[in-house]
Amino acid sequence: MGHLNRNLTSGRIGKQLVSLTWPMLFGMMGMVIFNLTDTFFLGRLGVKPLAAISFTFPVIMFLNGIGQGIGIGTSSLISRNIITADRDQVRTMASSALLLGLLVVVVFVVVGMLTLRPLFSLLGASGDILEYVHDYMSIWYVGVPFVVLPMVGNNIVRATGDTFTPGMIMLTSAVINAVLDPLLIFGYGPFPEMGVKGAALATVIARSVSMIIILIILFKREKIITLHPGPFLKIAQVWKKVFFIAGPASLGLLITPLSLAVITRIVASYGKEAVAAFGVASRVEMFAMMVISSLGSVLIIFIGQNVSRQQFPRIFRALGYASRFSLLWGGSLYLVLLFFGSIIASVFTDDPQVIAVARQYFYIVGASYGFQGLVTLSTSAYNGLNKPYPSVFFIAVRTLGLFVPLAWAGNALLGLQGIMWAGFIANILTGIAAYSNLRRVVGKLRDAA
Repeated sequence: MGHLNRNLTSGRIGKQLVSLTWPMLFGMMGMVIFNLTDTFFLGRLGVKPLAAISFTFPVIMFLNGIGQGIGIGTSSLISRNIITADRDQVRTMASSALLLGLLVVVVFVVVGMLTLRPLFSLLGASGDILEYVHDYMSIWYVGVPFVVLPMVGNNIVRATGDTFTPGMIMLTSAVINAVLDPLLIFGYGPFPEMGVKGAALATVIARSVSMIIILIILFKREKIITLHPGPFLKIAQVWKKVFFIAGPASLGLLITPLSLAVITRIVASYGKEAVAAFGVASRVEMFAMMVISSLGSVLIIFIGQNVSRQQFPRIFRALGYASRFSLLWGGSLYLVLLFFGSIIASVFTDDPQVIAVARQYFYIVGASYGFQGLVTLSTSAYNGLNKPYPSVFFIAVRTLGLFVPLAWAGNALLGLQGIMWAGFIANILTGIAAYSNLRRVVGKLRDAA
């Protein structure tokens, strides 16, 4: 198999983390470019389509969370076995995980299609905005399998120690989407003018290409996927191991859009401009934090291998490097947002009210990005340790335990700014608590070894 058995249990830790993380940036950049591209071009259509996309964001995050959770479970399982297990076992793990991703997502797509209008009406969409949401999601739902299968497949390849190939696949898909978006939204040349439907169709086509590429790599290059993974009992055993991580990981990833949906509902009382501003700010935030997200994904692989060999000093050093980088990166981002927040927001809309609210968001919540990064890194590290429950616990604390109730209180006391301060406080407190507990967990594992 092409890239199997890249050993991360020895060698220079800093160099390994950097060499694994920078290719991940291509993938993370691809994910963010997808959202930013749709936001940019739909923003040219007006505030209503932009607000409609903001309403879809929690649901899209929800379904993406399912796929990412299965991918995280797969990556954790394979990284903890790839050095010691034989190749047939690895093939069974990878193939069974890919099948699991397909089966689970089909169920949720059917449910989503049947509840499209009631769900988004519950979130606060109505009138023309609800129609825009329906136009977008009715096509996007059809393409969800094309989104989830590459997620799981890319995590399989990453677990082998190759982070470059998945990153390039995701970036390629994002470029295809960026090219198709204006053609299908505005109807340039021979393409029909489809509006928000065009944005959804561009996404489906781009994701389809990435699915084809990753399946070819898994089958032909890595030879890590087989059409005959074994008897159902063996497949079910793999599913159980994947679900041990994927269940809590998916729950953690789903909690975030759930809380975001509640926040969106609160923000909606301030009008479509406020919803659009929060949508713009959320997408910029994803872009700004993609380096930390990339490093978090790498920690799953790195810690998975090292915990299997009980290399706890290496794990402690890696966590030290990662935490210091997160705080430094967060501080640097905040300085950029302080000086260029308005300019960044104006890239996506020319509405002065949307720009003003987005800028305010950057000034308040942006100051906590370094600590938000600690939450991201800590939750990833827990999954690498095969300890998924602290991960979902701290995600729940940050979102449902702190952000949502503080947002309700802040909204009552300070209005829209109070919602932003709620995010700031939730990031700071949870970041400190999650990272401190993580070091205690690793210390207990070391002492018990």
